[in-house]
Amino acid sequence: MQRRVVAACDAFARDFEIYSIDETFLDLTGFEDRDLVAHVNAMRAQVRQWTTIPTCVGIGNTKTLAKLGNAAAKKNPMFDGVADLRDDAVRKWVMDRFPVEDVWGVGGATARKLLALGIRNAGALRDMPMKQARAVGTVVLERLVGELRGVPSDAVETIAPQRKGMAVTRSFGTPVGDFHTLFGALTQYAMRAGEKLRSHGLVAGRLTAFFHTNRHKLDRPQYAGTRTVALHPMTSDSLELIAAAKRGASAAWRDGYAYTKAGILLDDLIAADLRPRTLFEGDTDKRDRLMGALDEINTRFGKFAATTASQGFTREWKMRSEMKSPAWTTDIREVPSVRAG
Repeated sequence: MQRRVVAACDAFARDFEIYSIDETFLDLTGFEDRDLVAHVNAMRAQVRQWTTIPTCVGIGNTKTLAKLGNAAAKKNPMFDGVADLRDDAVRKWVMDRFPVEDVWGVGGATARKLLALGIRNAGALRDMPMKQARAVGTVVLERLVGELRGVPSDAVETIAPQRKGMAVTRSFGTPVGDFHTLFGALTQYAMRAGEKLRSHGLVAGRLTAFFHTNRHKLDRPQYAGTRTVALHPMTSDSLELIAAAKRGASAAWRDGYAYTKAGILLDDLIAADLRPRTLFEGDTDKRDRLMGALDEINTRFGKFAATTASQGFTREWKMRSEMKSPAWTTDIREVPSVRAG
């Protein structure tokens, strides 16, 4: 869905930066001669038509102002989904009413310092002396004050920053008390972690397997097991990840507990073509082709259509999903059908 939203926006901007799963910065350089409010409303209409997802837009000369405008457009119906903070009167009206603790980039500790100084909204933060801003919140707050004044601290990033870590974790539908069942769950998570690595062109240098009991059931025995395993050579091979997960989980396992959650964490991620080679590393082409075939099968026929035997077939640990929302927009099997009699 995120890709479809970005595709709908593509023709309306020069560049874009995906900030989160539901937020994107757009560079509108080259479109300044247009009515930008009408321009982004046409973009919103296209996103709505392609995905049925409603959106709000904030227009500003900096990322911080754009975020501020976006928040205002969401909260105040008067903007009808688009807040243009290039207008001096609109910008002042919004900033004078926007709590300083909600400004993008202001953390809890910094907000408390600002409130103690009587700075309670974005407008007062904008008017804060730059030297004082640096003293209160280092260069980060100084740049933020500059952005509120319309001075960009950086441009839209067209290349996403390198991921540092990756995780696949789930809660169990029913508590797990034996290692065989737990390892079945970890096998699935390691398989999924490998797919994610390969889709991003990355390899991992460390894998952590963890599992724990229900921390909210204080009347029951508690235990949290975790072990980190170094991956030599660095890899995205799901079978290697499964083997590493088994070594870690075996070392951390304790009998006599009811485990309710487990997961796989991957660290030391680098691009696959930059990974250091080891002296006794064999030819990996065959395994690379195997992983490619595995990914293609699972993409075509559904997740885990092909997997290892250690994952098991009954999957008692599978998370409950009876109340899951329907996936009408992403799964053709769940699209509602209508029959006229």
